[in-house]
Amino acid sequence: MVSADENPLRCFNSSPEVIRLAVMMYIRYPLSLWQVEDLLFERGIDICHETVRFWWNRFGPMFASAIRKYRDRKVALNFLKRAMKRYGQPRSIVTDLLRSYRAAMKVIGNSADQICGRWLHSRAENSHQPFRRREGAMAKFRDIKTLQKFASVHASIHNHFNLDRHLNRRDIFKQNRSAALAEWHQMVA
Repeated sequence: MVSADENPLRCFNSSPEVIRLAVMMYIRYPLSLWQVEDLLFERGIDICHETVRFWWNRFGPMFASAIRKYRDRKVALNFLKRAMKRYGQPRSIVTDLLRSYRAAMKVIGNSADQICGRWLHSRAENSHQPFRRREGAMAKFRDIKTLQKFASVHASIHNHFNLDRHLNRRDIFKQNRSAALAEWHQMVA
């Protein structure tokens, strides 16, 4: 349990639940900072997208370390066994520098075949880059009719909420966003 003196969230006006929610929404889902700001505003939480970015930079690594302190050998061993069962014995395995992979490779007997390098596995890691998240979320359509239906609905709703935030001052943007949200609630009610 973290005491009040050790709590890193104690200096902020927002509650820790709001900070955790904002960081989780930005990391877990393919949302931009502005989209997270809009989703929180719809729930009655008025913060700036720069605040979300600040929280993400400051607390993201802390939350990640609290979730997973380390990757253990057992998980790495299960992964390597499944991969070898499906694809056979590899000539070499490219991993990052985590010790759990090295320990699992010793158990399997492939410790000499492990290659660790900073950019050697970048080809496999290309699919995890942040700008690929949106592409992956949009590419799940099985037929063209579903894609066309989504595109037409998405275009009209997106244009309703697209308020050109870079052209207006913050107070004008907030007024326009509130009006668009009230109009949306009136239309769907």
